[in-house]
Amino acid sequence: MINSLLNKGAILLISGPSGCGKSSLLKKLYAVIDNYYFSISTTTRSPRIGETDGVDYFFVTKEEFEQDIKDNSFLEWAEVHGNYYGTSLKPIYKALDEGKLVIFDIDVQGFEQVIEKLRDITTTVFITTPTLKELEQRLTARGTDTIDVIEKRIKNAQVEIKYTEEYDYLIINDDLDEAADKLISVAKSALIKSKMFDNTTLVKIWNS
Repeated sequence: MINSLLNKGAILLISGPSGCGKSSLLKKLYAVIDNYYFSISTTTRSPRIGETDGVDYFFVTKEEFEQDIKDNSFLEWAEVHGNYYGTSLKPIYKALDEGKLVIFDIDVQGFEQVIEKLRDITTTVFITTPTLKELEQRLTARGTDTIDVIEKRIKNAQVEIKYTEEYDYLIINDDLDEAADKLISVAKSALIKSKMFDNTTLVKIWNS
């Protein structure tokens, strides 16, 4: 009971190039951690086949997004491959107040903005393929992007990989199950960092 009284929730921030397997790893994480909130991004890009507004992303126009920027409605936002992506603040704070693990899947630009504002409650993980060649093979094999888009993703990945030292953890997704075990361990540890607890209340209860 004391844990539920003290814990304030935590943020697990995941970054990595498109095609590194983040979605597959998160599915395995969700199977073992139920008290979580996945932060759905707002974007100006068009929905892909099978994507649903309010489930995969909040899809908005460029004009709507830029108005939200002016209104300071985002925890972080960035322009990637010609489209805007951002994270709305309201559901984040609500989930944290409920003691949940808030999971972000954002790029290195968003990482820098989140760390600037919420460093104490954020654990960061960078996920990548073993090599650039392997990443290119995976992007090509999934068959969802044009050649031009794949080339943009490859160039972006070559920039992102230089930021790995800025993250708390690095997971090389060579074996899916092994990588998933590592991510699950990191997620569980994120919730029990000492900074995740209300120290004032802890001392009061401990002394009572």
